[in-house]
Amino acid sequence: MLSKKLEKELNNQMNNEFFAEYEYLSMAAYFHSINLDGIANYFHVQAQEEHFHAMKIFHFILDKGGKVQLQQIAQPDIDFKSPLDVFEKALEHEKKVTKSINKLMDEAIKENDHAVNSFLRWYVDEQVEEEALAGKSLGKMKLINGQGEGLLILDQEFSQRTFTVPKEN
Repeated sequence: MLSKKLEKELNNQMNNEFFAEYEYLSMAAYFHSINLDGIANYFHVQAQEEHFHAMKIFHFILDKGGKVQLQQIAQPDIDFKSPLDVFEKALEHEKKVTKSINKLMDEAIKENDHAVNSFLRWYVDEQVEEEALAGKSLGKMKLINGQGEGLLILDQEFSQRTFTVPKEN
């Protein structure tokens, strides 16, 4: 069984992941609105990943005999200044998620809950990848100053990105 505190924190993290899905969909919509469908695809894939992350927590809570508590999802940002602004916000978001996962892991360690600790290790590792991808993508956007022919090249590159369900360890 989960402690009430870990159950609450896992539910909060699940909600954070669903919010992240919305946030990335909002970013995708921005890029669709400026006819950069390849970059929109990049954010659609991000949204799919966040949905997967949320559902993974959803099922874990149930498997541990806890109660899933879906919460209201806040409206994501819908006003972006530029393509560069979107990628800066994406990296900021991933850093917030990392802090949230680390806080949850700290609680699992504090409570000596080995199952939750083991479960969260996947998220810790995933966040290293997520921050690296967001950072590299932002770096590319900065190199081209978010405009010109470079933006069209990135649009083409990001159109190739797909979502694959990660294999369990």
